[in-house]
Amino acid sequence: MGDHFTHIDRSGSIHMVDIGEKEVTHRRARARCRVLMKPSTIDSILHRTMKKGDVFAAAKCAGVLAAKRVDELIPLCHQIQLDHVDLMFTPDTEKGELTILSEVRVTARTGAEMEALQAVTQAALTIYDMCKAVDRGMKITDIELVEKSGGKSGSWKKT
Repeated sequence: MGDHFTHIDRSGSIHMVDIGEKEVTHRRARARCRVLMKPSTIDSILHRTMKKGDVFAAAKCAGVLAAKRVDELIPLCHQIQLDHVDLMFTPDTEKGELTILSEVRVTARTGAEMEALQAVTQAALTIYDMCKAVDRGMKITDIELVEKSGGKSGSWKKT
């Protein structure tokens, strides 16, 4: 059983992969997701008229905090020191769509994909929380890794 799975040993128990021998390299990961909502909701976010306050500021803080806590949230993830976390928001009022993009950079033995994915997810959940009073029908969708670089496997970009 352990010959085919990286996080399962020969007895079938889960275990954290030993990364101690891996090379420390500069690594980067970018992830994105979309939050679908009423155009009027995006308009309220942009004009900062949501009763709970500045939606983008809160979502950015939530995303950064989430990236810093991935090892506590995903059982077999390693704790890594983050060099940089950023979140960008691209609203499309006509479509009723808000795209969230995260970028995480580390100098480590393992990648930052989960941190980037966790950042956009938590930012989206924060946006939902702050806007649900005016738009309960929002939909969080298309959470995905769009790019990673560094490490043994090198670079990858979603096409």
